[in-house]
Parts: sequence; structure tokens; C-alpha cells
Amino acid sequence: MKGENMRVAGLKADKQGVIFDMDGLLVNSEELYWQANIQAAREYKLGISDDAYLDLVGASVKAMDAFYEKYFPSDEVRQAFVKRTDDLVWEWTDQGKLKLKAGVKEALEHFNDLGLTVGIASNNYKSVVDHNLWVTGCRNSFDFIVTHDEVAEKKLRSKPFPDLYLAAQERSGLGKDQLLIFEDSSMGVEAAENAGIDCVMIPDIKPASAEDRARAQLICPDFFDFLKKIS
Repeated sequence: MKGENMRVAGLKADKQGVIFDMDGLLVNSEELYWQANIQAAREYKLGISDDAYLDLVGASVKAMDAFYEKYFPSDEVRQAFVKRTDDLVWEWTDQGKLKLKAGVKEALEHFNDLGLTVGIASNNYKSVVDHNLWVTGCRNSFDFIVTHDEVAEKKLRSKPFPDLYLAAQERSGLGKDQLLIFEDSSMGVEAAENAGIDCVMIPDIKPASAEDRARAQLICPDFFDFLKKIS
């Protein structure tokens, strides 16, 4: 039964819905993409240091374009690199290397028990989001999903612009003050702030920055820590 409120210590308003990012928040896919980037670059003999790919974690489209322009000799090599990376991550996902992050299963069960509206707003493609959710067994925990496909179809701007979260808010049928966003990246936290919706940051590979701490209402190490704040 939908409609119960969730009271969270540190937040002014009770919540009736939650919106999740996916990569690096729900699942350990950012780590897999990082390892796939490294393997693909070695296969194409690009000579890029392993740490350089951290620039792609939670990066905006503009930042990704700058990375590729800096390191890649041609657009053809870039396209081949991206495809090889995506193929590796898909393959590893099917091999069971994709895992839910700490406390995600418990958080989803609790939110569903409370009757909250639960959604996803991801810059990734719908096929990838669906694949990841079915493989990890949590697809039925979500009431709606907004992905890159909708961004492209409706010509919305990707994160850190607010468009994705505003589309998710519309899909939820709830007001901004009734929603809570979960994010792992600086770009996502900025998008939540730009949308005017409260955000909890659960950092993944990169720790929270001073800007993140100013923008997010809460910073938690994992979902177990967040669940302790619910009364």
C-alpha cells in the first residue's frame, strides 16, 4: 500500500518517495567500468595510465568528451574503446561480477514495506539499467525508471542539469519536498540540487568533496548508515 511517510533525521520534510541513481550507487558498476576501461585501453595499446580513468567516474558528457579528445587519436578508436568497455561490463555482469552495494537490498525492502514510491533516474541506457536490475534481482522493487533513452527522445539535458530528476519527479506524481534522491557522484548531487530536491550522497569510488557536502542534505558511507536515520 502506497502513501506512508518516511521521517529521516537531518531532513526537514517527511518523504513519500525516493529516486535512485544506479551506477556506483545501487550496483558496483563504476568499479567494473574502470577495470573494463583499463583492459580495453591495453588491448588497443593506448598507453593511458590506470588512474586516468577516474576522470570518467560520474563524469558529465562534456567532461567525457574532453577526456576522449585528450587521450584518443581518432573518433573511430574512441567508438571501438567505448564498445569494448560496454561489452566487457555486460559480459562480467552475466558472470555474476555485478553486485548490489552494501545495504541496498535492505533499503529497498524497507522502502517497499513503508509503501514509498521508488524510482530510478540514470544517465545509462534503458537496456543496461534493465539488465543490471534483473541480474541483481531487484527490478520489481521499482515503480518507474527514467534513463538516457528518455533524455535523448525528449531532448533533455543530462546530469548535472536537473532535467532527468525533474522528469523522474513528474513520473512519481509527488512534489519535490516529498522526494529524496540518492546519489554517489558530484555530478549527480549537483543535478539534485539544481532540481530543488533533497539529496543523500553515498560516495562510491571518489570521496565526497567540500562542494558535495554543501549541496547534499546528508552524506552516508552506505545504506546501512542511512537506515539508522529513519524513525
